[in-house]
Amino acid sequence: MIEQPKHDARERENPDPHEMSRPVPRIVLLAVFGVLVWSVSYIILTQKDDAPELGDHRTMATLQGKAPGAGGAADGGQIFTANCVACHQTTGAGLPGVFPPLAGSEWALAADKVPVNILLHGITGKLTVKGTEYNGQMPAFKEKLSDGEIAAVLSYVRSNFGNGAGKIGADVVTAERAAGKDRKDPWNGDDDLNKLKQ
Repeated sequence: MIEQPKHDARERENPDPHEMSRPVPRIVLLAVFGVLVWSVSYIILTQKDDAPELGDHRTMATLQGKAPGAGGAADGGQIFTANCVACHQTTGAGLPGVFPPLAGSEWALAADKVPVNILLHGITGKLTVKGTEYNGQMPAFKEKLSDGEIAAVLSYVRSNFGNGAGKIGADVVTAERAAGKDRKDPWNGDDDLNKLKQ
């Protein structure tokens, strides 16, 4: 009689693994125990008066950092990159027929109060720059930028892109902001700015 093959699943499986005489090596247990002792002692013995910048006792004031415009001078180049590059381009050349250039612009290089007022209140309507007419809008930055930031970005524009005008101080921006505090509308292009120039 031919014996039938066994199909019992238990007989086809290998036996479960077991340690027998091979438990976790003592050296590994010793190393784990050593790391555990070191970790606990490090936490207990760490100095309680470490400097806040190391992260042990930072307060909310430390985490919030300096208020905008507090301490240190504003970086005109950074402000220009964040707010002006999209229209006036990194070269200050603008986009022909669309956005006016800042390089050699009679408005950027005019008396301090003119570019300050342009940034504070914005422009709308026809504006002539270097003999070319532009008809668009520039937003007002009086709500977005502080006096120091406006002074910094204007000083950057007036000393870059081949321009050679002097820097503008934050005090000039503060004075012009106060003088135009009731103004709600942007400047009406050439018409208003020519009056402002006088």
